[in-house]
Amino acid sequence: MTNVTYQQLKRSLSASERMPVIFLGHGSPMNIIEDNRYSRSWMELGASLPTPQAILVLSAHWMSQGSTLVDVSAQPRTIHDFYGFPKALYEEQYPAPGAPRLAREVVQSLDHINAHEDETWGLDHGAWALLKFLYPEANVPVFQMSIDVTKPLDWHLNLGKTLRELRHRGVLIIGSGNVVHNLRALDLDGHVHDWALEFDDKVGQALQTRRFSSLADTRELGSLLYQANPTLEHYVPALTVAGASDEQDRLFSITGGIELGAVSMRSFLFY
Repeated sequence: MTNVTYQQLKRSLSASERMPVIFLGHGSPMNIIEDNRYSRSWMELGASLPTPQAILVLSAHWMSQGSTLVDVSAQPRTIHDFYGFPKALYEEQYPAPGAPRLAREVVQSLDHINAHEDETWGLDHGAWALLKFLYPEANVPVFQMSIDVTKPLDWHLNLGKTLRELRHRGVLIIGSGNVVHNLRALDLDGHVHDWALEFDDKVGQALQTRRFSSLADTRELGSLLYQANPTLEHYVPALTVAGASDEQDRLFSITGGIELGAVSMRSFLFY
């Protein structure tokens, strides 16, 4: 797998309503207001993507316990769920419409996993921080789905398989998190931990060979999983995105690298 060129990607995406499925490593909230390689890559990606009928985001920053919540609000609010950052970040708004009818259909289709409607959430920064670059006019309906942190990893992988059919209805599925996310081990000098590189490489190899089940196998991943992710909510969206891909998809790498020693910025797309 090589890094995507956006001209190649645009040619690949040009002909069909069938939507890609994307995982983006969102990293620091500062990426929202900084001109850096991540924000530029999101902008370039947005220029290459088709305009979907709606966008479904699974963000690491909306967690639930024992049920899956789906935001059905008509006008999702912009949530500034971070602390101690510059004032400019708190002034950002992403006034995209919701997709209440579609969101309610999704809830009904997920009745077997105890899914419920929610009108209180909106768009957290794991969603709007990316969407403001992908679709800056905020004119595409968008809704979020929570991550049930009580479920095992293979459950989240299988959820992606359930959501896969939405791709054929013009719905762009985006997972937002980081496949390595250990804030306890940040290194301000940028020294990258060996375990962070090892886990990130393991994820990359499994994605390339479509060995997705290995990414949900806690026995195979062993203690390395919890070194890389003391809690799993940032890792889980990558599994759901992988599950939503199918055998005809190609894998495109968008960005990579480890920030502050312990946060992977690996981003990828299946189409």
